[in-house]
Amino acid sequence: DLLLSNSCIPFLGSTEGLDFRTLLLDEERSRLLVGAKDHIFLLNLVDVNKNIKKIYWPASKEKVELCKLAGKDAHTECANFIRVLQPYNRTHVYVCGTGAFHPLCGYIELG
Repeated sequence: DLLLSNSCIPFLGSTEGLDFRTLLLDEERSRLLVGAKDHIFLLNLVDVNKNIKKIYWPASKEKVELCKLAGKDAHTECANFIRVLQPYNRTHVYVCGTGAFHPLCGYIELG
């Protein structure tokens, strides 16, 4: 219904089945951060398909292999699923991902 009424703009930036789960709305700067499988997207709230910025942040190959050896599914479990997007200060966001069952965190400078 939303598409038919032109009441929304679907995000077309990725059709790779990235399992989007985590969102951080930055109303002050009109942007949305989206955490997904191995990726973090920075989207413009006015048009989510314009000037998309994307960070590719996979788990290390060694951690993925350990995950698979532990009997986990390579496609649905052995990746870096972004779970935390938290404002740190005016210029940085604190980010954490599953890291193929070896959690890793870091800071992103928004610039």
